Amino acid sequence: MTTTVESHPTRTGRRVPLSVTVSAWAVPVMVVGQFALISGVPVVIALVGALRRVLDQAVRRAAALVAVTYAIPLVIWLTRPDGAPSLSKDMHPGFAGLIVAASAALIVTLHRARRRLPAR
Repeated sequence: MTTTVESHPTRTGRRVPLSVTVSAWAVPVMVVGQFALISGVPVVIALVGALRRVLDQAVRRAAALVAVTYAIPLVIWLTRPDGAPSLSKDMHPGFAGLIVAASAALIVTLHRARRRLPAR
């Protein structure tokens, strides 16, 4: 009598960290909720987590896009001599829309990357 052992498929890439996913969701919520300056923390977490832990290039590009769209109004706010007391009040609504759209793109790419990896 012989027995067979089932082999589990090996992962081709690393798993998408939960911190990246939560940060990707937190950025648009915080920007829309008028906490734009504090939303820099989840932007950095999403960018660093995507660059260090995710092998999918689409996720890395989407995280970089979120970081760039956030950095533009931040730099404008920091360099303006007559800026508002908060980033949320100084940010043009178009930039807020771009940040939300870039975050949505990151969420979609994270979801696609998570679905592409085989389950353990």
